[in-house]
Amino acid sequence: MPVVVTGSIATDHLMTFPGLFTEQFVEGQMENVSLSFLVDDLVQHRGGAGANMAYGLGLLGLRPVLVGAVGSDFADYEAWLSRHGVDTGSVHRSELKHTARFVCTTDEANNQIASFYSGAMAEASQIELAPVVDRVGSADLVVVGPNDPTAMVRHTQECRGRGYPFAADPSQQLAWADGEMIRELVHGAEVLFSNEYEAALLLQKTGWSAEEVLDRVGCWVTTRAADGVLVRRAGEQPIEVIAVPETKPVEPTGGGDALRAGFIAGRAWGLSLERATQLGSAVATAAVEVIGTQEYDLPRQSFLARFAEAFGAEAADEVAQHLPG
Repeated sequence: MPVVVTGSIATDHLMTFPGLFTEQFVEGQMENVSLSFLVDDLVQHRGGAGANMAYGLGLLGLRPVLVGAVGSDFADYEAWLSRHGVDTGSVHRSELKHTARFVCTTDEANNQIASFYSGAMAEASQIELAPVVDRVGSADLVVVGPNDPTAMVRHTQECRGRGYPFAADPSQQLAWADGEMIRELVHGAEVLFSNEYEAALLLQKTGWSAEEVLDRVGCWVTTRAADGVLVRRAGEQPIEVIAVPETKPVEPTGGGDALRAGFIAGRAWGLSLERATQLGSAVATAAVEVIGTQEYDLPRQSFLARFAEAFGAEAADEVAQHLPG
């Protein structure tokens, strides 16, 4: 049975300006700013939390069903996802708006000028999950990832109402959501994902203690960057998993989405919480060693060798029974 992944689908357009933004500002004219920067580099990357997670699940041999909203400019991106094992048959196509887009220019001092166009993502709230589940037969898990806020609430409520097991991954949306919305997104989740900052923000805004959160979810997976991952369940000892050492860290963006993909795949394979978290840690490290959230690969032999080095031969043998390739 497939995993349904709901969340944002976007493209990143990253440019480099060979100078300093601050040198272009004219004192006394800040109320009339009109600037144009000649950039010397443009890189485009596929992104969006939902698509990133689906990509990772596809690499691991699952056939994830991606649910989100895009524009008429999605054709090339869709072909890429399809080639990597992602079912895009339930992606909503907007007739009016383009796919969400992040545009960022960085200068020599790493100052940035950026814009985010939500575009078609605003239509994600129109998507109903029942036809998606009916099309694919059933769903082991529905991941409610970062997306249009109204869509996130609707998907969560539908999961609870129809009895679909779901994972809550509010991530960056925690920054602006109020306590009531966060409680709505979290309550009843099989899995809750967060990083350390998001975990603290969740507790602050909901007014819950960590124990009260654990009473409302199956397990809580908290990423801690170089300190690895903490997994907690009510009434049980926490599980701590190390971060797989990086050989050439390049870009942390997308590491969290990759970890989620590995963890979800491991659980779908029937692995223990600890083993699934180890798998997530290994996939995350592969993701942060390249630029672009969907540019990493998982060559079977080298991935398993690295996994064995971090977690032991027995753990690697267990993962090898499920890893494609």
